[in-house]
Amino acid sequence: MKNNLLWPAMRWPDGYEAEIETAGDDADCVFVKSPELVSDEQWSSCDAIISTADPISGDDFEKIGSTRILVTPKVGFDNIDLAAWGARGIPVCNVPDYGTQDVADHAMGLLLGLMKGINRYDNRLRQEPRANWKPMDHPLALRLSEAKIGVVGLGRIGTAMTLRCKAFGMDVSFYDPFKSNGSDLALGIKRVDSLEALFANSDIITVHVPLSDETHNLIDAEVLSHAKKGLVLINAARGEVVDADALFEALKSGQVGGTGLDVLPEEPSNMSHPLIAAWHAEEDWIVDRVLITPHSAFYTPQSLFDMRTKGITVALKYLQTGRLENCVNQELIVNQR
Repeated sequence: MKNNLLWPAMRWPDGYEAEIETAGDDADCVFVKSPELVSDEQWSSCDAIISTADPISGDDFEKIGSTRILVTPKVGFDNIDLAAWGARGIPVCNVPDYGTQDVADHAMGLLLGLMKGINRYDNRLRQEPRANWKPMDHPLALRLSEAKIGVVGLGRIGTAMTLRCKAFGMDVSFYDPFKSNGSDLALGIKRVDSLEALFANSDIITVHVPLSDETHNLIDAEVLSHAKKGLVLINAARGEVVDADALFEALKSGQVGGTGLDVLPEEPSNMSHPLIAAWHAEEDWIVDRVLITPHSAFYTPQSLFDMRTKGITVALKYLQTGRLENCVNQELIVNQR
């Protein structure tokens, strides 16, 4: 008997060949543009829901009949009410491996862009190609093989970033209180027991933690006050992990020398925030010290394909074998379906 897979908010503008081919003969795929367009019959007959955001809440949960699993085909799950789904016996699973390499590559790109002055030189030469031919005009320059980098969060992406940094010869330390002992030995890096110590001893910090109550504004004014003067901060995790107000003040004072941000607390960017406003206006004090990209670290055609298909694999494996992969609400599930 075929399973029914429901996409209640299909976000991709092109055809659905990737999903249909991956599901094969094991499932019927139902694609809907938005949750309010899903019929009661579609809700009640679906065995699995695949959605990047929470597709249903409150009384609407009563519409779900045979649903046994919700898969959010991405790494983050902070926009899913895990307890609400767990209370109805439904596991929520994510897809943490679709963009590991891509996000690490992007974080390294932000790092290199700032530390090697790539954007700075390009901007200056565009303004005045002859007069600005100044190869030593770059205050953030530092030989990377002599740089100390601190990794906040040693999960999949943090580990991938660590390996890239080691390839450049950097001295790598990390902070992650949830990582088991020996992780540092396996990777040949150093473990630090506090964020303050990591910031005090690092030339560069790269952030790779999920958003949760514990990590919201994890990098705040107190942590930044311990930063080594001129620190370069890279964030390709979640915008709310870094206190944007505190980062603005640290940049203004020079405590932080530069920052590369793929994520912001408000997306699209809040143009009224002092940091974004100063960056956008290219104020003299901030120009070439801030790189911002539009939450695009995850994107390559390959990662997009993985995002569109790996969630199907996770859903079908559970429906067919009972095996759960990447369950993020296991402890909240009551009377699992």
